[in-house]
Amino acid sequence: MLQLRVARTRRTALIGLAAALAVSLTACAESERESGGGQEGGTLVFGATGAPSNFDPFYASDGETFRVTRQLFENLVGIKPGTAELEPELATKWESSPDGKTWTFTLREGVNFHDGTPFNADAVCKNFERMYGQTGAGATAALSYYWIENFGGFSDGANPSLYKSCSAENPTTAKLELTRFTATFPTMLSQDSFAMQSPKAMDEFQANNVKAQGDSFVFSEYARLHPTGTGPFKFTSYDEANGTIELARNDQYWGDKAKLNKLIFRVIEDETARKQALEAGDIDGYDFPAPADWDSLKADGFNLQIRDPFNILYLGITQKNNPALKNLKVRQALAYAIDRESLVKSVMPENSEVATQFYPASVDGYADDVQKYSYDPERAKQLLREAGQPNLTVELWWPSQVTRPYMPNPQAIFGAIKEDLEGAGITVKPISKPWAGGYLDQVEVADAQLFLLGWTGDYNSPENFIGTFFGTTENQFWTSGSPWGQQLATAIEDADSTVDAAEREAKYQQINRDLMSKYLPAIPLSHSPPAIVVSPEVQGLVPSPLTKEEFAAVSVSSPE
Repeated sequence: MLQLRVARTRRTALIGLAAALAVSLTACAESERESGGGQEGGTLVFGATGAPSNFDPFYASDGETFRVTRQLFENLVGIKPGTAELEPELATKWESSPDGKTWTFTLREGVNFHDGTPFNADAVCKNFERMYGQTGAGATAALSYYWIENFGGFSDGANPSLYKSCSAENPTTAKLELTRFTATFPTMLSQDSFAMQSPKAMDEFQANNVKAQGDSFVFSEYARLHPTGTGPFKFTSYDEANGTIELARNDQYWGDKAKLNKLIFRVIEDETARKQALEAGDIDGYDFPAPADWDSLKADGFNLQIRDPFNILYLGITQKNNPALKNLKVRQALAYAIDRESLVKSVMPENSEVATQFYPASVDGYADDVQKYSYDPERAKQLLREAGQPNLTVELWWPSQVTRPYMPNPQAIFGAIKEDLEGAGITVKPISKPWAGGYLDQVEVADAQLFLLGWTGDYNSPENFIGTFFGTTENQFWTSGSPWGQQLATAIEDADSTVDAAEREAKYQQINRDLMSKYLPAIPLSHSPPAIVVSPEVQGLVPSPLTKEEFAAVSVSSPE
């Protein structure tokens, strides 16, 4: 289905290796099916595209980790399945003071963590104080990513924080004090990193004991072996050598019990191997099937569902380690050098769109009149000469061992962009690292120069996109390297703090215009509709536009 020019052919599958992997999975999968599949309860085996970084959602920022932790943990506020709409979760209701700085949450009664300890207002405050009190490696952007992007600083006072305090008014009433109004609160609390975790388990297994080691981190016993939430599934085991995470139904769950006895995630990094495993009946489903496989999967009777696109793929630009990238003309040259129309038509799924700014048109503040960068390699060369960089050399990073909703085939996307940059006279030095084996960690601390990354919105807000990207200056883009970095961050904070909706909308539109004309800290590439596929026996799966599927309502019927 995808016809590419020679340098843009989709990665050739390692068929022999994939077949061998499929065979090696059969014995385990058959055992799992015999023990429950098609019976009351049963087992669902889902093929994951990559390994989780750890099981403490606060220290995570990647979808494969959240895919697992979302089944174990719950938040004060949640997202209604199949939508981007807010709904109650561990809090049944909430209200704010007139200035939007004090929020009172009424908590659900009769809820316990998996270790039997009660969920109450004291537990809520201990969670927030733990997040706010991070130090050392835990306080870095690589680990406290969502906290830094949403709340800012920590208790050391080095940087201002949105968070001020938490108090337990009584067991079912928690009060959060903020330092300013933000239009994204309390919706931001629906993000997986802000899930409620057992204070007892975190203390007992030293949840904050995380240390940097080389390009990655060594996590605590809690994060590796004892994640403890309130969700419909409980953590059972992680066989890292075989890439298998096993969860069991939480029979003491406060709400509707999960229909499955077991939920197993099996890491199968190669997309061809995932497809073969599904076809062989070794797994019951997997996420992000290759667009080229969509038609054949549907023809073979599998249930393939295509989500609405709510994401952005971008070429990140880090200004930290390559001085040439601090020059706006150089960044504009990169934008003109990339044939995004061809990229979308040749590599991305059907119905993908070229991105002109850093979030989809469905999000507030989208501006139709931003500066556009059409494919023009000669213009790119001219800008490089004007910038004094006619022989520009850049590192271009891309991740292996992963498939993301905005990046269905990283190697093919990398190949297309590399070819375009070289066509504009730019020397490209390729660097590839495993997604959970150094790539994310090094990108987040601005070690990359150019890199492929993207974002699926956590909720419908411009702050969740451009606020996450550019609301601070020390993250993956390292905009502190430019005099406008803090100016941009301040403008985003000002827009988010604006109470009047119409005025806030106008401010975000202007920020989007400035991002594409005055700043260009990265290059938006595309919005793509990701798919998820399961066998005909799987019922009850509700696809999420945020790719936040929950498996508690899923069942596996007996094949006919």
